[in-house]
Amino acid sequence: MVVAMGFGRLLMQLVLVGVLVAPAAAQDDRPNCPQRCGNVSIPYPFGIKGCCRNEDFLITCKKIDSNSPQPQPFLGNTGIEVTNINITLGELQINNNVSKYCYNSDYSSTRDYQTRFTRTLTLSNFTVSRSRNKFTVVGCNSYAYLHGFGRKENYSTGCMSICDSPHNVYVKSCAGSGCCQIEIPDGLYSANVTAYRFNERENVSKFNPCTYAFIVEDGKFNFSSKYVENIPQDKFPMVLEWSIHDYTNQEASEGISSACKLNAFSYKPDSVPGYRCKCNEGYVGNPYLGCQDVNECEDPSLNKCVVSKNCVNTEGNYTCLCPKGYRRDGLRERGTGCTAEDKQSLKTKAIIGSSIAISLLFVIMACALCGIQRRKINELKQKNFRDNGGPVLRQLLSKIERSAEKAKIFTEDELKKATNNFNESEIVGRGGFGIVYKGTLNNKLVAIKKSRVMDHDQIEQFVNEVFVLSQIKHPNVVKLIGCCLETSVPLLVYEFITNKTLHHHIQNEVSGSCMPWKTRLKIAVETADALAHMHSDAPIHIIHRDVKSENILLNDDFQAKVSDFGVSRLVPLDQTQLPTLVQGTFGYIDPEYFHSGLLNEKSDVYSFGVVLLELLTGEKVLSSDRPDKDKSLAAFFISSMKEDRLFEILHERVRNEGNQEQIKGVAELARRCLRFKGVKRPTMKEVKMELEELMIGKCLHVEVRTDFEETEPLLGPPTNFCSTSVSIGPDSTKYQAALQLESGR
Repeated sequence: MVVAMGFGRLLMQLVLVGVLVAPAAAQDDRPNCPQRCGNVSIPYPFGIKGCCRNEDFLITCKKIDSNSPQPQPFLGNTGIEVTNINITLGELQINNNVSKYCYNSDYSSTRDYQTRFTRTLTLSNFTVSRSRNKFTVVGCNSYAYLHGFGRKENYSTGCMSICDSPHNVYVKSCAGSGCCQIEIPDGLYSANVTAYRFNERENVSKFNPCTYAFIVEDGKFNFSSKYVENIPQDKFPMVLEWSIHDYTNQEASEGISSACKLNAFSYKPDSVPGYRCKCNEGYVGNPYLGCQDVNECEDPSLNKCVVSKNCVNTEGNYTCLCPKGYRRDGLRERGTGCTAEDKQSLKTKAIIGSSIAISLLFVIMACALCGIQRRKINELKQKNFRDNGGPVLRQLLSKIERSAEKAKIFTEDELKKATNNFNESEIVGRGGFGIVYKGTLNNKLVAIKKSRVMDHDQIEQFVNEVFVLSQIKHPNVVKLIGCCLETSVPLLVYEFITNKTLHHHIQNEVSGSCMPWKTRLKIAVETADALAHMHSDAPIHIIHRDVKSENILLNDDFQAKVSDFGVSRLVPLDQTQLPTLVQGTFGYIDPEYFHSGLLNEKSDVYSFGVVLLELLTGEKVLSSDRPDKDKSLAAFFISSMKEDRLFEILHERVRNEGNQEQIKGVAELARRCLRFKGVKRPTMKEVKMELEELMIGKCLHVEVRTDFEETEPLLGPPTNFCSTSVSIGPDSTKYQAALQLESGR
């Protein structure tokens, strides 16, 4: 039997086009089973009562009301309206209601909880599709939560949208200004969407009275700036995934593929448990009822026979016959066709010679194509190098006299070789801004950071940062070795730090309890020294903008190394603050910077104060285990200080090993770093000097204040958030805001 080349591809096209027709023919043997409900086809294993595989696949066909022109299908006995069933992909399209939160004319809020899939529906065979849906929030000064359950654990995430006027709405996409859109995880059996608003102001409510939140099928929602005023729809399409995993006693005895009927096989999908069925190659139809053979000989486009009438259909395939007196496979194109059995020697040689010539021609063409492809790749690399500021950076680096201080410009091939072609096994970290790979260059371990996106409007800023950071020679700052500009997004190469992050050692039950107080204090001094150097002594002043324990690496001697300058800003010597896009991590962000959008060196001081609290207490920066008012560590610390409970909240090892006056001094310094007004905070150089004095025991008596002169509002996350990253502000042309839940860190 000869297998037709290209048959699989054509057959798959036939399956996709005819999948709803063939099952209907198979269901003719079930005379009392309707094949449609309204305009929706109902293929088995779905069906009305008595026609479905079991209750999980029950479809209720009914009119929504007396005015409905025709009945609509609903899933089981629920109110979930079904709009399409795809047995090939294992998908179910439904209409999903919008959750909204509105302000009335008297500014009293109302919330409409309509979008709920709850576990009480017992739809064990259905999950929300990750690849086909997006969680979407529309509104200004709006945010919403998605709570769900899947893979035997709860899941929560959120999305936030910020805009002060209709002119600030970014109309091209859901980029965070007027509309926010994020992905959801695999395997959610339930999803509960709740909409909120915050910082409500009358001018915003006039053009945007409501927050709208919903899960929508990817590509089925096109954002318009008019939607912040009102969304005309109250429902959007959403895709569920389904599979078979509810075995009957008979099916269990027959095996896992018992639901797959004649000429079909079972396979296990990636995103849901259980299995699905497909028709064997060469067959079409409904695999849950039985698949029928495709007669390729009836359609010349499906067979490759030299003579179509010589095509012989076989079960699941076909064969091409040669006329009497001829031989070989009878296939055109890549086949050998039909050749006369008795050929003259000269003709045979001519055929052989022609074949060799054609083969050589193909080889030459293949080599030429490879050369063209290689040239295109080189041209693309050169274009990326130019677009990423390579010529300017090379010129700047040439001004550095000592070659030891220069950042090296690596080729893409060098970094591919160093990371085994960016193999996933070499990934050592993932974050909101990119992926970090471990690699080996010149027999030395390096860390290679690959950013997710790069705003090419900021290329000049990026080039300046690489140039300046390559000159920072400080023992407590991760050394920038070089970069690669041949890729669409530039790659940065740093020295590799072996002992993970300060966050890991604080939060890990084993590592955290093993970190002595002296080591904690030493890490605080070294981190403060690095930040003070960047603020005051570097060639150009640098504000880190994302100081947190996760960005403080430790080597094997527990020496601190400040890292991750992906959102850092260079500050001209004649400026004290910068209007900028607010970026950072909730719990660490300076509240004054968050509310004003004005960045200065005191913003790093606030974040460092939170790191001091982590070193003192070992507590999480954001924790839902604490009362609402104390969810942020800063708020928890301030309230504990006011109540004179400092030594109750300290980590056990700090409390047992530390000198009380020394601990009081660090706590009082942390409190000053956390002052709401930046002008009242110390500089990083002052912080470093005080910590050094405390470490050597110069401060013999410190009074811990419990009466505070000012109320210090502290930035905290929304309820139920464990850790969030935020990006908002007026200097972004996209004016975007994003909340990313990082619960697994």
